[in-house]
Amino acid sequence: MFASAAQADTVVKIGHAAPLTGEIAHLGKDQENGARLAVEEINKKGLTIAGQKVTLELDAQDDAADPRIATQVAQKLVDDKVAVVIGHLNSGTSIPASKIYSDAGIAQISPAATNPQYTLQGFKTTFRVVSTDAQQGPALANYAIKTLKVKTVAVVDDATAYGKGLADEFEKTAKANGVTVLSHETTNDKAVDFRAILTKIKGERPDAIMYGGMDATGGPFVRQAKQLAIKAKVFEGDGACTEKLSELAGQGTDNVICSQPGMALSKMPGGPAFEQRYVARFKQPVQIYAPFAYDAVYIAVDAMKRANSTDLAKILAVMPSTRYNGISGLTQFDAKGDLKTPVISLYHYTGGKKSLLDVVTM
Repeated sequence: MFASAAQADTVVKIGHAAPLTGEIAHLGKDQENGARLAVEEINKKGLTIAGQKVTLELDAQDDAADPRIATQVAQKLVDDKVAVVIGHLNSGTSIPASKIYSDAGIAQISPAATNPQYTLQGFKTTFRVVSTDAQQGPALANYAIKTLKVKTVAVVDDATAYGKGLADEFEKTAKANGVTVLSHETTNDKAVDFRAILTKIKGERPDAIMYGGMDATGGPFVRQAKQLAIKAKVFEGDGACTEKLSELAGQGTDNVICSQPGMALSKMPGGPAFEQRYVARFKQPVQIYAPFAYDAVYIAVDAMKRANSTDLAKILAVMPSTRYNGISGLTQFDAKGDLKTPVISLYHYTGGKKSLLDVVTM
């Protein structure tokens, strides 16, 4: 009995948090699947840290995209003694949860949170593997200004940390380049009817509209804009730049230009091969965040190997010196925990299919 216990693998828990219920559960599940695929692959290959065989276990929690639930989930992951956390998905959940991980000394790697505030709180535990809204908003605005020669815009956000943050960054760049911002309206992330806002915007006749929010609201927003015969291009960020947008927006996607932090999956160094493995395992297409969550797990394991330890403090100590070549490219962190060389990809939709428009290195 004692011998078999001595030979047993050390189980190391990798925490994961994202919305697995609610309107954007498809994005949370996509992110979780990416992390799960990495865990399964690493376990299959075999992992040894400090001479001890290690088995990874994904501790996946549902934060329902709710800041209050996110802090409860964060505390549960701390209590579960996870070695690292992959998550959360939303900025509005990642930011409040980050305080709890910081207090516990657990490295948190978000594959999706883009609000700059996430890494500006002075915590040593916050890292992300995607570019920020301070890069994404300007990339969208610059395309509107330089390529489409936009002179007037209307801005709408969903009042979340993500949606407002992205819309504000777009607006800031637009104003700095002489674009007239006709109005800035606020809705919420549960809204379904945007006709009052859109009717007002139609009267303003802007060249373009910026919508900050997820696909669950961004889709109906664009569909209703089309129904009201609004011709303006609608700019949206990564939360709405999904395969599901065309299902939610119908032909309204013909007017959409949207951005994603990072390279397009087809352009990522290991993207096409990853996509094949993902589809074979989960029988569904990649949405957005799966490759980033996958890389985040490998980055965490790379830190364990470099630290030669699964101890929280030792993992955290080597995280800033990460230099990891993964599916999404080379990951190196700056002093805040942000990517040193961020990339933004811009997309449009043709006949409901998303296709790459441009790649911007920030």
